[in-house]
Amino acid sequence: MKIALVHDWLTHLGGAERVLIALHKISPEAPIYTLFYDKKFASEYLPRAKIIPSFLQKIPNIKKLHPWFKVLMPLVVESFDLSEFDLVISSNHEFSHGILVKQDSKHICYYHSPSRILWDRTHEYVRDFKERGRSGFKLSLIKLGQHLLRLSDWSAGQRPDIVIANSNHVAERIKKYYGREVRVIYPPVNTIANRQSLIANFKFQNYFLIVSQLYPHKNIDLAVETFKNLPEFNLIIAGEGPEKKHLKKLVGESGNIKLVSFVPDEELSFYYQNCLAYLICNEEDFGISPIEAMSFGKPVLAYNAGGATETVLEGITGEFFYKLKQDELAEAIKSIDRKIRDGRYNKEAIGKYSKKFSFERFKKEILDILGDLKYN
Repeated sequence: MKIALVHDWLTHLGGAERVLIALHKISPEAPIYTLFYDKKFASEYLPRAKIIPSFLQKIPNIKKLHPWFKVLMPLVVESFDLSEFDLVISSNHEFSHGILVKQDSKHICYYHSPSRILWDRTHEYVRDFKERGRSGFKLSLIKLGQHLLRLSDWSAGQRPDIVIANSNHVAERIKKYYGREVRVIYPPVNTIANRQSLIANFKFQNYFLIVSQLYPHKNIDLAVETFKNLPEFNLIIAGEGPEKKHLKKLVGESGNIKLVSFVPDEELSFYYQNCLAYLICNEEDFGISPIEAMSFGKPVLAYNAGGATETVLEGITGEFFYKLKQDELAEAIKSIDRKIRDGRYNKEAIGKYSKKFSFERFKKEILDILGDLKYN
C-alpha cells in the first residue's frame, strides 16, 4: 500500500505537528504534502521526511502573510496530485481534508479540529481583528472570506472516507458542522517519565506551569492577571505566538510570573519536573502538554471544558474550575495547592494514568484501521 501524508503547514511545533511526526514514524516512507513549511522546523523535527510544498512556498514571508492567502488554500490543497497513492492520511485543522484522491484510493482524515475561525470562533476571530484596529474595509473582506471558505469547507468535510477525531469534544463538532460519523483516537503523548534535565541557575520554585501557543483564545491573560494578585504563588508561561508582546506588557515587573520563549523538549522536561501543577485556562480540543505534565506525576488544574474533561480525573489527576473569572481561578489555585501539600495526589498513579495516551497505543489504533482497509 503506497501512502502519503498531508498537513496544512509546518512552521512550529504544536499538538497537530506532534501527531504528524507520529504518523511519519508509523509510515516513514510516506511523503508529506503541505501548503508551505519552515525549513529549519523540517530539518529539526522531520529530518528524513520527503516534504512536498505547494507554490505558496515561493511567496516571500509566507509564514507571516499566510492569513491573507487563506481564501485560496482550498484550491491549493486540491492541486496536490495524489493519484499515485493507495491511501492518503490528512492531518487537518484548516484545509487539508479537502484533498482529491482517485476513486479506488482511500482518504483518512485525522481532525485536530474543524476550522475554528470558520465555525465556532467566527465572530470571536472578527472581534480580535477589530480590537487590533483593522479598518471596516478589511473586516468586510475577512467576513466575505469566511463565508466563501465555509461553503468550500463543508464540501471538503464530505470527502474523507474515514474520519478520526483527536477527542470526543472534537468529534461532536465534526458531527455538527459536517454531519459525519467519527472514530476517536487520542493523540500520542511522550510519557517517558524518567527524562532528566537541568537548567543552570534556575531559582523559580513551586510554580504553576503553562506550555502553550500564545493566542487570545488561550486566555493566558486571565492567568497573568490572577497571579499578579497572588504574589505567594509563581507562574511560568512557555510559548510563542501573537499575544507574546501583549503578555509581556501585562506581566510587567511582576516578580512571581516568568514568560519564557519556546522551550525545546530536552529542556521542557525540566519545567515539568519542577512545577507544582499544570494550568489550563481555555477550552482545549485535546491538550497534549497537560498529559506530558501528568507523565511526571504532576496534577492539572483545568477549565472544565473541551478535551480536559476527557483527560483530567477530578481528585485523582487534577481539579477543575468552572468560570473564567479571576476570583474563581484564584480560589482553585489555592485549593489545589492545599491538596498538593496535604499529599492528596499520588505521583505514581498520575504517571501511570498518562501512559493511556502513549505512542504505542496510538500506533496500534492507527494500524488497526489500516489493517481493516487492507482486508476489506
